[in-house]
Order: sequence, then structure tokens, then C-alpha cells
Amino acid sequence: MFEKLKNVFSSIKKSLSTRTLNEKIIDEVFDEYETQLIEGDISLDIVEELRRSLKDKLVGVIVEKKKIESFIEKSLKSVLAEILLEPERDLLQLINEKRTNFKEPYVIVFLGINGTGKTTTIAKLAYLLKNNGYRVLLAAADTYRAGAIEQLELHARRLGLKVISQRYGADAAAVARDAILHARSNRYDAVLIDTAGRMQTNRNLLEELDKIVRVIKPDMSVFIGDALSGHDIVNQVETFMRKPGFDTSILTKVDADVKGGSIINVAWTSKRPIIYLGTGQKYDDLIPFSKSWVINKLLS
Repeated sequence: MFEKLKNVFSSIKKSLSTRTLNEKIIDEVFDEYETQLIEGDISLDIVEELRRSLKDKLVGVIVEKKKIESFIEKSLKSVLAEILLEPERDLLQLINEKRTNFKEPYVIVFLGINGTGKTTTIAKLAYLLKNNGYRVLLAAADTYRAGAIEQLELHARRLGLKVISQRYGADAAAVARDAILHARSNRYDAVLIDTAGRMQTNRNLLEELDKIVRVIKPDMSVFIGDALSGHDIVNQVETFMRKPGFDTSILTKVDADVKGGSIINVAWTSKRPIIYLGTGQKYDDLIPFSKSWVINKLLS
């Protein structure tokens, strides 16, 4: 996991620790490893940010020679910690507070293109919430992709959950609204809404997605990104941030990501926290995002 970037960061650390820490040297080292960082799926803008931030932390600082490598590693960790944002509050706590204070279900809508594992991730989160004692309702608001409703219903049967759905071609916003009304009437704690996997170049479908968000006003909008999608994930994030926007992200297939740059790309581009990471195919393969966990994987 993240082997590509781990090796590049290790090389940068060693190169800097054997040379005088000034702007020229840092530029030379980054020029040397820029291509490898980009090949590790880090966007060029982020490479330049890493360069700039390290200059701020290293140039002009006097460090004992025997401590220089650990100081550089600490500086790299600090730079990455500034980019990787964690949620300020736990999702389970947010759901519980709305249930307690307002007697209302917590509504989450999931966004992202086809093939990222969005529907499976919804099932994983539903499994997590159910295991923590919450009543969960699923909404099949992907009324475009053939098989999308059946896929969500299959997960629901396996998990013992209910799905609100209509026919293919139905108004997705209406499906989502019906699910919320059903949840209110039947005292559900959370509503998880699946949506069509909009290609970020399809303007009409993005307008439809924006309509869903405007109609239901969810408590949280979650972008689902594939850690294996490389630099394209930057374009996806930028598009979904413009319309309809999102509050947080979940990265899937992290266990298969040998490069590691996608997590950094999503965090930097969105300026939003990452909430969970998908680490496998089973329902319990969903872990809370931890910046220290990711940084240690990259720099250990």
C-alpha cells in the first residue's frame, strides 16, 4: 500500500539530509524527484505546494547533523498533516445528535462517477450504522444505470434493510424525497441515498444531481472516489465541488493503491475532510480516516 510514494519520500528525505538546506538545494531535490511524485499520482500543483511548504519549514533552520534526517521527516509529516483534513466530528455522533434533539433521520447523499464502488460503499456504511444500533433506510435514487436498483436491493437483503425505489427513469429527487418522508414516519435514524454515477463531463446529469441536493437538503453530501483513478480524480473533485458541492469524501480501493497520491489529491483539491477509507470487498472493510495512519504509511 502506497509503496510508490513511500519510496519517493524516502529518497527525498535522504537527499535533503545529506545537503545544505537552502532554497536552491530544495529546488534541485524536487526537480530531481518531481516526475516520480507525479507518477505516484500527486498532481503538479500539490508537488509545488510540498516544495513551497518545505522551504518555509527548512530554510534558515539550524539543526544538529545527527538530527537532520528526523527533522526533515518531521517537516514532511507536518506538511502532509496540513493537507489531509479529518472530520471535526464523528458521523455516529452527528446522527445521534439529530435523532436526540430533533427526532429526525440524518440524511446522507452519495455522489461520484460510475465504477468507484459507490453503491458498495453505501452498503458498507449501512452495515456500520446498523451494527451501532441505528435504523437505516436506503434510497435507490440512481434511476438511470441498468441494474443499479437491483444492486442496492441485493445489498439490502443481505443486510436486512429496507430500500425505497421506483421504476427506472423516475425522478431521482422524488425517490429521495419519498425515502425521507418514509424515514420520518417510521422513525428511522439515517437515510442513505444512492445516486446515478454522473460522468463529470455530462452537464445535464450534473444538473439532475444538483436538483436532488436542492430538493432534499441533505445533512451531508459525500463524494466517493476511487483511489486507483490517478490524476483523473482531481477533475472529478473539481467538477463535483462546483455543482452540487460536497461536505466530505470516502476513498475506495485503498488497499489496492500502490501509489498513494489519490488521497492527497482529494484532500488538497476539495479542501474537505475525508471521512472513511474502503480497504476491501467485505462489508466491514471500511475504516475511519486517520491522517496519522496515512502519513505513517507514506513516511514510515
